[in-house]
Amino acid sequence: NGMLLEKIEQSSDIKKLKAEDYPVLAQEIRQFLLEKISRTGGHLASNLGVVELTMALHLAFDLPKDKIIWDVGHQAYTHKILSGRKDGFDELRQFGGMSGFPKRKESPYDAFDTGHSSTSISAGLGIAQAREILGEDYSVISIIGDGALTGGMAYEALNNAAQLKKNFIIILNDNEMSISKNVGGMSRYLSSVRTREGYADLKLKVERTLRSVPVIGKAMVNGLFLAKNGIKQFLVPGMLFEDMGITYLGPVDGHNVEEMVQVLKEAKRVRHAVLVHVRTTKGKGYGPAEQNPSRFHGVEPFDIETGKPLKEKQFPGYTDVFAEKICSLAEKDPRIVAVTAAMPDGTGLSRFAKQFPDRFFDVGIAEAHAVTSAAGMASAGLKPVVAVYSSFLQRGYDQILHDVCIQELPVLFAIDRAGLVGSDGETHQGIFDISFLSLVPGMSIMAPKNLWELERMLEFGVGFDGPLAIRYPRGQAYRGLSEFDAPVEYGKAEMLFEEKDIALFALGSMVSTGEHVREKLKAKGYSCTLVNARFVKPLDTEMIDRLCRNHKLIVTLEENVLRGGMGMCATRYIHENHPEIHVIQVALPDAYVEHGNVSLLREMLRIDSDSVIKRIFTEYLDQYDNNGNRKIQNSFDCSNSAEKERQDP
Repeated sequence: NGMLLEKIEQSSDIKKLKAEDYPVLAQEIRQFLLEKISRTGGHLASNLGVVELTMALHLAFDLPKDKIIWDVGHQAYTHKILSGRKDGFDELRQFGGMSGFPKRKESPYDAFDTGHSSTSISAGLGIAQAREILGEDYSVISIIGDGALTGGMAYEALNNAAQLKKNFIIILNDNEMSISKNVGGMSRYLSSVRTREGYADLKLKVERTLRSVPVIGKAMVNGLFLAKNGIKQFLVPGMLFEDMGITYLGPVDGHNVEEMVQVLKEAKRVRHAVLVHVRTTKGKGYGPAEQNPSRFHGVEPFDIETGKPLKEKQFPGYTDVFAEKICSLAEKDPRIVAVTAAMPDGTGLSRFAKQFPDRFFDVGIAEAHAVTSAAGMASAGLKPVVAVYSSFLQRGYDQILHDVCIQELPVLFAIDRAGLVGSDGETHQGIFDISFLSLVPGMSIMAPKNLWELERMLEFGVGFDGPLAIRYPRGQAYRGLSEFDAPVEYGKAEMLFEEKDIALFALGSMVSTGEHVREKLKAKGYSCTLVNARFVKPLDTEMIDRLCRNHKLIVTLEENVLRGGMGMCATRYIHENHPEIHVIQVALPDAYVEHGNVSLLREMLRIDSDSVIKRIFTEYLDQYDNNGNRKIQNSFDCSNSAEKERQDP
């Protein structure tokens, strides 16, 4: 009934409770999380797993003076509850509401912004180093999940943390899961650690038995201690960390608050880096999430009784279309392989994994490795398809440039969640990929207007001999414009409706927006052309030339930041070759976009159809007559203001 939870307004309040109240509070927190997340959606399984761990942190440390750095950060909900933010959960992940991730500007209790994985040890080490240089005194605690330990950056950080001469606490939250089941040697290593908890008992038994042997017993025990380190290598959990120079404590039961508080106090006394291995159950306390943690990783609003989503999922999404098509292409071509970085469900590759287990590679949270291993496969004659979220591909950028494109290798990037993604906010919006990919020589980039075009583009893509990216948004796939199905030709746009005066040159998800803009302009009596760009790189300059012949205004539309996007490339070409043509670039601002509902964000960022029409009127129709001449020339009007306006909308 939330009696204890009501008393908690700030971090120190938990310290007023008696130890026997801890399990009750944990129960109330789980109840609270279930009630709130079932209404708003959010990350569930990971948060249910760290309730007691978070309580122990707030009990053992003095927050916000001590700094807690969460890895990924989607498991910080209990931390937000205990640090006085429980009222924020009604607006969780909604525009203007509380973020689903730690945010420094939201609260002094959030020491570092996180959203992607494997960063917490690096960030924590940086904070610990700053603490030493500035002569300050506080604890630094980095929390990392075993899933995040598949990311290489975590090892770079561990390797450096070993050199620290002052206390720095790393908590390994080990639930045998990242978003999907963990993969690889690290996961196996931790499993073997879990089975060796009997080591300490064994040691005592051996000692006792030997000591009772008359005469030689004692000597043997001492001899054993000399040999101990040799044996320790075989028996002691955590030798990997010990060998790196990091003290290892644990494994400790992550659902026993008192036990954890004790270990954390012990950890505080260590004068260098110390790793506390905590074992937790993902989804703890809620049956459906314990049985299926992957499905309850990130959830839409759901029914607590059954665990089923309240809204039926709208099929098909672009991810579903990709999932089905890539399997049917792989049936025909045995050289097609699929690579994902810990996201088989999210990217739709689970189906491929079942159908072609030997041709499927889940590399864990390791995007850089995913890209370079795909390059290796391509160099040796395979056709790798790397399925990845737009915002996670940023972590493989050097590898795209250096390992794929310099060698012109046929790697196909299936970029999911491109454009605005909504509730996950700044760290997850896929709004930079056109910009960062288009400046890499040799990379080609395309985007489909609807679900059938994604199928055509994948058919084209697996046959294409070079690096190629196909970007598509999250959510329901567009089903309109199905009558337009011209075959995909390299670097060619598709003319949808050809008229005159105003031309809309739209890419991917913005083609349907262009369709609405055109309908609304037609209703007001204007004629309007709509082109589906298809390719951002190479840009179809022949199509642009054709538009420049009988249009006075060209509007480019894309769901990507303005800088380095398609509109900028098109505008530059038009300025150089057709300087008399007016251009309006519709794109996203030079900013990080907060969390919120996608349609709300589109309106706020002025890329929805009404905002586009408004710009067409204020920047063009209200200013120019039918011949393209300015209507009224104000005396203060510099002659190049239209020019300025074009370059910097």
